[in-house]
Amino acid sequence: MYAIIEAGGKQYKVSRDSVIDVEKLGLKPKDEINFDKVLLVANDNEVKVGAPFVLGAKVLAEVVRNFKDKKVIAFKFRRRKSSKSKKGHRQQLSRVKIKEITLA
Repeated sequence: MYAIIEAGGKQYKVSRDSVIDVEKLGLKPKDEINFDKVLLVANDNEVKVGAPFVLGAKVLAEVVRNFKDKKVIAFKFRRRKSSKSKKGHRQQLSRVKIKEITLA
């Protein structure tokens, strides 16, 4: 059984015991979270697609840790104008482990 959820404006394909990195949730490690925005739930022989979300479907997850991603560098260079700019950014993420997928 797997599901497609929406978290932080992005979509993730999850199944039981899978670990994903989502944008920071503001929760402490070992806290639980319910993802209510479930777009699709697929079982062995049936698929339920929401419009836009599947009614009664929930994904229960546990926060494993909060961390910063690798640094992303935005470098702009304009030739022959001695103009350049360099900026770095590290996105804050939360690693969550999927505990169960329920469909009411």
